[in-house]
Amino acid sequence: MSGYSSGGPGGFEDSVPAYLTIRVTPLNGPIAAFAEQEAWQARERYPRVMGVGAPEFFWAREHDAGGWELSEFGADAPQQARDSLGSHFRMRSQAAEQEDDAGAARQWMAAALRMDREVVDELEVRGERFRIVRASHFVRMGPSGPEPPRPSDPDPGEVGDGDRAHRGTQGFVVDPFTGTGLSDGLLKLDLMRFVGVVRGAPPEVSRDARRAAEEYPGGVLLPAVFALSERVDGEWRSHHPGVTYATPQGARDGLASWLRVMAPFSMRLDDEERAVYAAAADRLDDKRANVATVAGRRFRVTRVERMVRIGPDGPEGPRPSDFDPEPPIEVHVRQLKAAGEWKDEDEPLELDARTLELKALWEQEEARRAAAIEKRDREREERRERGPDA
Repeated sequence: MSGYSSGGPGGFEDSVPAYLTIRVTPLNGPIAAFAEQEAWQARERYPRVMGVGAPEFFWAREHDAGGWELSEFGADAPQQARDSLGSHFRMRSQAAEQEDDAGAARQWMAAALRMDREVVDELEVRGERFRIVRASHFVRMGPSGPEPPRPSDPDPGEVGDGDRAHRGTQGFVVDPFTGTGLSDGLLKLDLMRFVGVVRGAPPEVSRDARRAAEEYPGGVLLPAVFALSERVDGEWRSHHPGVTYATPQGARDGLASWLRVMAPFSMRLDDEERAVYAAAADRLDDKRANVATVAGRRFRVTRVERMVRIGPDGPEGPRPSDFDPEPPIEVHVRQLKAAGEWKDEDEPLELDARTLELKALWEQEEARRAAAIEKRDREREERRERGPDA
């Protein structure tokens, strides 16, 4: 299981190139000032910055005016980001067809087909430059454990659909010249000099991390995301390595679903034990708390900082040691067919007893969640009809 680890300094030259510039600018408005105050307090309460073993991957398009615009959602493996980029190329091809631009449609489709059969981390299509981009994850740690969400962190979602309205990183441009507040500027400086390698990681992971700190010494912070941590044997660890949520409520919903579905399934809990875990999920929903304790286990919703490293030619791409288990889709299909494991879409999928059990648990949870949302919406409508004086 991936945990959290501290890091060491990267290699810096005496001269500071332009992409290492950190522009600290005034933050206007009371909300921005409040967020800046919280960020400064976090440096005192959670002084240790620790690396999280699982990175995140996006596809990005270079802007003519500078910087790279990220795809809306990240992925936990480079190939997933490549597949997403291939889908983007297909949509661009369809749009060109609708505009009666056959040449553009062919070029976009050719790029999509190339993504299906080759491992491609950078390419140019019709004058537009695309790249698979890697974002590292970090958490702040203090005497009480990892940093929880801050009051200023956006958390608009309702219980049960915390991440539904969030648009991920859509429109976010990785540009080192974008101004930042003082606290984030200091955090960026800390992370730019930081090599975050999980304790016990293979040597090639450590080598790649140190090489990245030298070749991509700049950095841009992305909006924070949220994960689940669990205290195990006196240490805080990532509960679901690689899984993050856009909002604190999204993380709470994820923990509640685990308590109601995956814990009973994976731990083979009996009815009495399932009731204990379900009650913990109910308390989590009722209080919208950032901590939960059940059967001696302790969980915390954790704030995760993200940074894309920047070098002379732009953002860092995947590292050779990054976990990337699947090949491009066309290659994967050939491998499955050669192994006799490929099934056509019209062949019925047979589910074993355990899979059917998991399916039933998820269906129960989806029905429970839908009923809770319906009840909440109905009560809200009734209050609105009664009016403020009722």
